[in-house]
Amino acid sequence: MRQAEISRNTRETRITVRLALDGSGEGRFATGLPFLDHMLDQVARHGLIDLEIDAQGDLEVDAHHTVEDIGILLGQALAASIGDKRGLRRYGYAYVPLDEALSRAVVDLSGRPGLEFHVDFTRGTIGAFEADLIREFFQGLVNHAGMTVHIDNLRGENAHHQAETVFKAFGRALRMAVEVDPRAEGRVPSTKGTL
Repeated sequence: MRQAEISRNTRETRITVRLALDGSGEGRFATGLPFLDHMLDQVARHGLIDLEIDAQGDLEVDAHHTVEDIGILLGQALAASIGDKRGLRRYGYAYVPLDEALSRAVVDLSGRPGLEFHVDFTRGTIGAFEADLIREFFQGLVNHAGMTVHIDNLRGENAHHQAETVFKAFGRALRMAVEVDPRAEGRVPSTKGTL
């Protein structure tokens, strides 16, 4: 089983992430941030990964530390569960619409962290959640997973729809990238022979 459990305790947050790449899309989230829980559920369901996240953070300050650290731990769990990447497709992409909104996510399990995040949210907050924290989540994730991710919101008028299409597209692109390619015969998907 390609799975991992990662925990981190700091003066700002206490977080545990449990991840199984070969899951069925089951998610359980207790982050103290209902909107983030909803978005993480999109990643689990559309990525067909089983994902549990328990987080306690200094939400009395604001949500920044909690959101960023969840991204960091999810990235570490992904890196641990993917392993040496032999036989993986490596690349994944998805376009996802929701009513008027359309987003694209492209993933490369390159071993090199990189984020291109092009989303102009139509509102600064989505409910009580600060929209700019979505970028912080993905930045933490890519830095610690060692992956390159391009996220583009191509259109959208409703900020909730914009965010939801971003997370759904990321989940589907990740699902494609971590899939085992039966034609790869256990090879590392790189001309270098390593990632």
